Amino acid sequence: MILGTGIDLVDIARLRRTLERNGDRFLTKILLKNEIDYCQSQADPALSIAARFGAKEAVAKAFGCGIGAQLGWHDIEVIRSEAGAPSIELHGRGSALLESRGASVIHVSLTHVKEYAAAFAVLER
Repeated sequence: MILGTGIDLVDIARLRRTLERNGDRFLTKILLKNEIDYCQSQADPALSIAARFGAKEAVAKAFGCGIGAQLGWHDIEVIRSEAGAPSIELHGRGSALLESRGASVIHVSLTHVKEYAAAFAVLER
């Protein structure tokens, strides 16, 4: 049973400007170390950073609360399977929120092109 859905679209040019202005401070605010390491290993890190930013926003929207008091940036981690498929691992408040909603899994899909990154999340019982 689907309990919630969320979608987010990220303007990559805007994200690049934010990275230029705030650099590591922005990265460490929104991403965990493993996410930063993965993104920085890519030919164009901004694309992967944007996709992960969007994924976290989409997950928060699927929960119906947004990023804030109930759910923080570091409560949501985008991980990859051996085949490369993205998935979500929740930490701290994220794990507690999943349990309180009676959910068991979050599905996520990511995509990016030169101008935009998009993410879609589904919260399932």
